[in-house]
Amino acid sequence: MNSTSEVTHSPASGNAGVRLVTPQETQAIVAKSLRRRYWAERRFRAYGAAAVLLGVLFVLFLFTTIFSNGVGAFQQAQIQLDVFYDPELIDPAGTRAADDLAVADYGAILRASLQKEFPEVAGRRDKRELARLLSSSAPFVLQERVQANPALIGTRDTLWVIASDAVDLMKKEKIDRSLPAEQRPLSDQQLAWFDALTERGDLELKFNRTFFTTGDSRDPENAGVWGAVMGSVFMLLLTLLLSFPIGVATAIYLEEFAPRNRWTDLVEVNINNLAAVPSIVFGLLGLAVFINFFGLPRSAPLVGALVLTLLTLPTIIIASRAAIKSVPPSIREAALGMGASKIQTVAHHVLPLALPGMLTGTIIGMARALGESAPLLMIGMVAFIVDVPQGFTDPSTVLPVQIYLWSDSPERGFVEKTSGAIIVLLAFLVVMNAAAVILRNKFEKRW
Repeated sequence: MNSTSEVTHSPASGNAGVRLVTPQETQAIVAKSLRRRYWAERRFRAYGAAAVLLGVLFVLFLFTTIFSNGVGAFQQAQIQLDVFYDPELIDPAGTRAADDLAVADYGAILRASLQKEFPEVAGRRDKRELARLLSSSAPFVLQERVQANPALIGTRDTLWVIASDAVDLMKKEKIDRSLPAEQRPLSDQQLAWFDALTERGDLELKFNRTFFTTGDSRDPENAGVWGAVMGSVFMLLLTLLLSFPIGVATAIYLEEFAPRNRWTDLVEVNINNLAAVPSIVFGLLGLAVFINFFGLPRSAPLVGALVLTLLTLPTIIIASRAAIKSVPPSIREAALGMGASKIQTVAHHVLPLALPGMLTGTIIGMARALGESAPLLMIGMVAFIVDVPQGFTDPSTVLPVQIYLWSDSPERGFVEKTSGAIIVLLAFLVVMNAAAVILRNKFEKRW
């Protein structure tokens, strides 16, 4: 009884024989099989851990590259100048009229202040080279200060003004000083002025408020993301107001009230198919219907919101239906058994329990809409927009399109602007995902 019999066949005699297998041999066979299975399991775990580690390394490399290239966008080289608000240049008539203050030559005031720093500079060419150390937007900053406070006229003030892009890149050590003069954006003379300002402490890197308060610009030092941020906010807000009630109402009808027939099956199949349609197809639809047929304005958050509503509706409907299905049937049966109507059951019991899942699906759809650029390119939101939009019909752009435009710009200064805009976009997505978690925890109910 302690041994296992094994039948063997002898090919020579054709007679069958029986050989006993000892318990030790059985244990050896079982142990070998277990070792083989355990080794296969360990190997599978190692493959999984290696895949996860590889994915984490790629993500870390991606984020490290983005942050290392984009952190410079949050700083800007500025030059300190002693400015005299010359009445002869600003308001020679002494009227203090707004029209006169708007057309004054503020650039001449800044050039005079800069030449005081280098009184040895003479000649028109050298003066032009010296003036190129300042940004083209510096006179407008001076104009805004005088228009906001005309009492500054005739006084002196010390202020920091934005330096040019070439000075900014040199200050951030993004340009090799050892390159020949013809390969540098700063000439040898400008480089000497740069060193002199740095030694005096009149040239420093300061927080780049312009990046967070202005719209797009042809000059990298004047370009900001605020116009794209406001365009994204207007577009996502309108998309949410349109897609959430429509998507939730559709999911409730299909899941709770629609009869089960081939028509509802056809609708469900089409909703699932629309979720996989390439986003550029929705852009072509928006171009053909909303712009060409209805005549809505191009490059406006209103049209972008309508297109993104069509894009996000399938995702919201599918997520909302899954959330409704997750509500236990006993909830419905208990409500109906207590005399509640079908609508009361859905409104008072099913919908509150399914709301966390609906909100999560909606935030996921909004996050996808925020990162879309292809459909918005089709409706003209790739236009160069300088002014910050003030409403749903103003020309605007969005963060993904702004990133695309800057990445295609030849100026070297837009490299860090592109990465900086990506950081802002990622922060936007983190905020939206955090909102989804907070809302889910707030409205989640246990049963």
